[in-house]
Amino acid sequence: MSARFPLGAVPTGAGRTHFLVWAPRARSVSVRLERPPPRNVALTPSGEGYFSGEVDHCGPGDRYRYVLEGRRALADPASRRQPLGVEGPSEVITDKPVEVPGRWGSGRPLPEYVFYELHVGCFSASGTFAGVVPRLASLRDLGITAVELMPVSPFPGRRNWGYDGVFPYGVQETYGGPGELKALVRALHARGLAAVLDVVFNHLGPEGNVLDAFGPYFTDAHRSPWGRGINFDGPESEPVRRYFRECALRFLEEFSFDALRLDAVHAIVDRSAVPFLEELQQAVGSLSRRLGRRLFLVAESDLNDPRILPAPEPGRLRD
Repeated sequence: MSARFPLGAVPTGAGRTHFLVWAPRARSVSVRLERPPPRNVALTPSGEGYFSGEVDHCGPGDRYRYVLEGRRALADPASRRQPLGVEGPSEVITDKPVEVPGRWGSGRPLPEYVFYELHVGCFSASGTFAGVVPRLASLRDLGITAVELMPVSPFPGRRNWGYDGVFPYGVQETYGGPGELKALVRALHARGLAAVLDVVFNHLGPEGNVLDAFGPYFTDAHRSPWGRGINFDGPESEPVRRYFRECALRFLEEFSFDALRLDAVHAIVDRSAVPFLEELQQAVGSLSRRLGRRLFLVAESDLNDPRILPAPEPGRLRD
C-alpha cells in the first residue's frame, strides 16, 4: 500500500482523500479533520513504519493534522499547503499538473540557460509570485533565459531568504501559495523562459519543524553548519530518501519546473553504496524520458569535486 500512493494527502475523487505518512516511532496514527465538527479517522499500519487510509467526506480545502498515539497533533511532513503558516494545520489540495505549452516543446538545452536568481519577497512591491509576472518581459529583453526562484518552502514570517523552510513539499503562503506558483511557471514558459527552483535538502529550519516527531529523519552521526544532518545513509534511511526524492519529482512534474538547484550538496553526508544524489539523478532522468522534457539538476558544491559533473545526460547533476 505504501508504494501505490505518494506521501501526504492525495484526493482520489468522489469526496475521498488518501493519506500516507511514515511514522515508525508511533504505535497508532489518525487524521484529525478540522472542519466542524472535527473528527479523527484512524489510519492503518501499512508496513515499514507507514500508516495509510482513504477518508470519506474529505477533499480539497479540508484542513487536517496527524495525531500520534492519540495525543500529539501535528502538521503533515509532506504537507502541500500550510494556509495558516508553519505552526498551523495542513490543507488538502488538488495535484493537477501545470500544462506545458506546445511551443515550449521539450524545453531549453542547458547550455542556453542564462540564469537570473530571483527572491520572490523582494522582487516586487507585493512580494508575491503574481508580482513577478509583469516584469518577466523585461528579464527576457535583458537576455535572461532561465529564472531561478530562491527557496519557497513554508517558513516563519512573511519574507525570508528561504533557507530555513520546514515543509519541503509546500509553498510559502504569503508569496501566494501553490496556485500562484503554478501560474508563475505557466507565465515563464509562455515567455520562453525556463523555470528553476532552489530546493534545500541538506537541513530544515527549527520553527515549525515536525519531522523528528514522526521518525529518524535526522542523525547525530554527522552535522551540517545548520544543525543535525539529514539521515540519508543510516538506519531507516530509505523512507527519508523517498521523502526527499518524491518532493523533488513533484516540483518537476506537477509544477513543471525545468530544473532544480540543489542547495549546498557538500552538506549532504551520504556514504551509501548508491548515494542519494545519484539515486535522485537517475529518478529525474527517468521522469525526463517519460515526460519527453529536458529536466536538470544543478548542484551547488564548494568541494571542487569533479564527480559532481558526470557525463551529460538528462537529469545529471551540474555545478
